Amino acid sequence: MNTVFAILGMAFVAVAAIIHLLIFALESVLWSRPSTWKRFGVANERDAEVLRPMAYNQGFYNVFLALGAGIGLVLLGTGISRDGGIAITIFALASMILASIVLISSNPKLARAAATQGVAPLLGLIFLVLSLVTA
Repeated sequence: MNTVFAILGMAFVAVAAIIHLLIFALESVLWSRPSTWKRFGVANERDAEVLRPMAYNQGFYNVFLALGAGIGLVLLGTGISRDGGIAITIFALASMILASIVLISSNPKLARAAATQGVAPLLGLIFLVLSLVTA
């Protein structure tokens, strides 16, 4: 494993996990705040209440992706299971990337949100793969 690429990859994995934890907090914990649901383009409190169960559920998808990335990092970083760490991390990153593609395909106006959600995991994936193929 190429150390420089591995460190870069793991740094971007950590950033991606943190971003997804923040999204979890917004969707599942802080949704009732107008500043939160307005950030997601919801126009009024009535619509926010209708969307609350969906946002809550969606937030947990994000926290599970962050946990997958974090568990993968722990397995990689501690050397407990390099292969397991790589597998879990790549799965979490691919899921994050694909979710960002779904987001932008559902509404091109959400390109900024999709980039926020997808760029760090994409860079993490690229650097992790490079760390494996240039070893």
